[in-house]
Amino acid sequence: MNLNEQFGDIDIYLFDQLLKGRITPDMRILDAGCGSGRNLVYLLHSGFEVYAVDRSADAIAAVQRLAKELAPRWSEEQARVEAVESMSFESGSFDFVISSAVLHFAGSVKHFDQMVEELWRVLKPGGKLFARLASSIGIESKIQPLGNERYLLPDGSTRFLVDEEQLLNKTAQLGGMLFEPIKTVQVAGQRCMTTWCVSKK
Repeated sequence: MNLNEQFGDIDIYLFDQLLKGRITPDMRILDAGCGSGRNLVYLLHSGFEVYAVDRSADAIAAVQRLAKELAPRWSEEQARVEAVESMSFESGSFDFVISSAVLHFAGSVKHFDQMVEELWRVLKPGGKLFARLASSIGIESKIQPLGNERYLLPDGSTRFLVDEEQLLNKTAQLGGMLFEPIKTVQVAGQRCMTTWCVSKK
């Protein structure tokens, strides 16, 4: 099996969490806003207890196909067509929650807060939230405000953007604690992606 077959197109910063031993086989894991499952390939291959939600029925159908191929014990109930801000899982259900390239699709500050609070609700005490999202960090002078924390980026896309102060304030509001420093990658001056990793006390 080559590396792509084993790991798929996994987010490199999520791969980093695997390498650091922060995601272990005894954990119950949720990919919230999973898309077609690019971050689930290794976890499914390796027998992790994985759940997934996405508002797109096509995306969840792709995850179901992927899971049936890679995980013999998979149940269709583990992947659900749901919005991140209104999931059907019980509170405190997961040890590790993945939110990769999802939160920057918030339509407003209220919508962003709803999504974050729902991710936090389903996380167990002691659990970890891994979020990767677009930010204004490093390209402040290149973005055009559209209102409600949404901006036009140099790459032509429209995103809800956060900065470091907002992420630190949100961490404090949640009563959480960073388990990684906030890290930002600037892509050719066109957009910036920030990794926000918070543990639930």
